[in-house]
Amino acid sequence: MSSPLVTINLVVLNGEKYIRHCLDGILAQTYPHELIEVNILDNGSADKTKEIINATRSDLEARTDLKDFGFAKFNLVELTKNIGVWPGQEKLLQYSIGKYVLGLCVDVIVDKDFVKNAIEVMEKDEKIGALQAKIYKYDIRDLEIGNWKLEIGGTIDTCGFHIFKSRRVINIGHGEEDKGPFDSAQDKQFNEQKDIFGVEGAAPFFRKSALEDCRLSTNYAIAQNVENSKSKFSREILDHDFFWYGDDLDLVWRMNMFGWRQVFAPSVIAWHDRQTTKTLRKSQADFIKIRRQIPARKRRLDWRNTRFTIIKNDYIINILKDLPYILKREFMMFGYLVVFEPSVLFEIPEFLRLIPKMLKKRREVMGRAKTSAKEIHKWFK
Repeated sequence: MSSPLVTINLVVLNGEKYIRHCLDGILAQTYPHELIEVNILDNGSADKTKEIINATRSDLEARTDLKDFGFAKFNLVELTKNIGVWPGQEKLLQYSIGKYVLGLCVDVIVDKDFVKNAIEVMEKDEKIGALQAKIYKYDIRDLEIGNWKLEIGGTIDTCGFHIFKSRRVINIGHGEEDKGPFDSAQDKQFNEQKDIFGVEGAAPFFRKSALEDCRLSTNYAIAQNVENSKSKFSREILDHDFFWYGDDLDLVWRMNMFGWRQVFAPSVIAWHDRQTTKTLRKSQADFIKIRRQIPARKRRLDWRNTRFTIIKNDYIINILKDLPYILKREFMMFGYLVVFEPSVLFEIPEFLRLIPKMLKKRREVMGRAKTSAKEIHKWFK
């Protein structure tokens, strides 16, 4: 069996302090470089991000030892306007011909065996639509001053999405300690491959055919995001109405609905410097402190887009089953927002304006769903 081509797609905006480390992880891959294509989309960076990327590309082009650095392609797409992370990832799919696609964030460093180990898992079952790596936390400040180096073990950033009956979604293992794959005393959830509700958006490894299967029809053109689009009707993988935040949850929920497996693979390793939640919640005061670290615009989109995701993808029968849990959380969240974050509620008019469009998208999701309400409900704990 021949080895498949893999596409690494990286979307970046003003990532000067991260881009070298991110590219170093890509350059260090043990999977044959002639079977890896790299696409980078710059969302209008005003710092030295593009300069660093171009210098790296020039260095690769100047090398004669293609055995080590001969990527199938190393492509930079430059935009003057920020179209968002996930719309950027979708745009890069135009340039992607790999069987698998790694959607990478610039603040992530992948282990040298990331691609090789991910392919080994994905090739075993064609119904695996997406793979979740074991992702550890790191801090760029410690890395740059030499107080920390890449090593397996440490504090977990995420092992994927877990969802509750209240529809609250958390990152599995976030903030918990893991001593690596050979620690028999450690909780098995960090060391055993298993199916999960959804992959998180820092470094998801997708089967490209699964992404294409998740495209939805729209009744509006997205030519502003896709050059030379002449069609009145377009099909999008990520919801362009979301713009930022929550796109990954919406996509992975839809993948579940369309019958694709999503797997956590502990042999696939990466490190993530999560920007908005460096501290861990231990009390209500910690929760408020963490929330205040998140940009106001992102908090508004988080509130709005999480509810859009439920509107688009949740079976009514499952909502009714879990209604007490859902209502309890909604009332608590609303009370919190009124007291501590009233600015988030300014998003309500836009939320109401977009509901008819979300209901149209829901009709297509439900019409194409292959997974039963009972099977989906098993994920809600």
